[in-house]
Amino acid sequence: MSFRPRLADPSGKAAELYRELPNGRVQCTACARRCQIGEGQVGFCGVRGVVGGRLYLLVYGRVMAGHIDPIEKKPVVHYRPGSKIFSIATSGCSWACSYCQNSDISQLRKIEGIEAAPEELVDDALRYGCDGMAYTYNQPTIFMEYARDVGRVARSKGLFNIFVSNGYDTPETVAMMDDFLDCVTVDFKGSGETGFVRRYISIPDADPIFQSLLEIKRRAKVHIEITDLVIPRVGESLDAAEKLCRFVYDNLGPDTPVHFLRFHPDYKMMDLPWTPVETLERHVAIGRKAGLNYVYVGNVPGHPDESTYCPGCKAILVKRHGYEILGYNLDGKSRCASCGYQTPIVGPLSKSFAEDRFVSVIG
Repeated sequence: MSFRPRLADPSGKAAELYRELPNGRVQCTACARRCQIGEGQVGFCGVRGVVGGRLYLLVYGRVMAGHIDPIEKKPVVHYRPGSKIFSIATSGCSWACSYCQNSDISQLRKIEGIEAAPEELVDDALRYGCDGMAYTYNQPTIFMEYARDVGRVARSKGLFNIFVSNGYDTPETVAMMDDFLDCVTVDFKGSGETGFVRRYISIPDADPIFQSLLEIKRRAKVHIEITDLVIPRVGESLDAAEKLCRFVYDNLGPDTPVHFLRFHPDYKMMDLPWTPVETLERHVAIGRKAGLNYVYVGNVPGHPDESTYCPGCKAILVKRHGYEILGYNLDGKSRCASCGYQTPIVGPLSKSFAEDRFVSVIG
């Protein structure tokens, strides 16, 4: 937990994810750190602080970033492919990743940002022709009450909601997802290997991530995708990758997409090289050996394993280059147009999408 000058007047809004402790402190339940916060202090994330014995979400209504992205950038490839999403973030984070590419947002421990009510954000998304909202760039569950309020409005207006999450959550945050969340991509780093996450993320272990995934699978009707940032030399353990893939197969199912992402030097880890493509390919092979049907290479535009292949006949179902969709081979019920295999893809590309963006039909 980090300490700052005492908070005299709270900004933001009273939080809901906390409980009062007998010692006079407040325990935040927004993430697995479960910070015990004293009067006038803030938690590790820098955005949840105690004033008058009550926890406040200090960044409620304050947006640090807002961008229009393709859904494939998250990366999400089995939920509404080809969609346009409005991505938002606040400052702060529950992790302290040494490699963070969004460190100017996530590692900022100041209450900054443009004021924006939930209704205003949704209006912006609709005005820009977006199909959904994404809560990303920092860990969305640290601003869970704000995300929930935005998400409720978005859903009422016909938009879907996506979390790009580290998964370091609690049953309390997962329960709040029920109200609005449609999709989550959970980002492992270094396959969740204990030595890696302790040194480069500043968490004791990855167990809470696995537990959160089990809880999401158990209670929330949420589409799940898994990513794993493979960092050369320090976070490329094939044993850890095998453990992760077996967990996904056994607990989330063989149709759960797993993306192995290429690392590029950033923030405090500028001394390491880009991940060799061959290393990513070895990870993909492990995922397939574990029985996973959809294993991807990420951050390598043009690689064959960016595309989706039919488990039945091996035909290309969705052809990709980076975030761009070049062609598709699915019918209106997400079945392979070549052999009829039923895929788990939610909401396949429509003909209007193909016509609007000159996407070709394969076959």
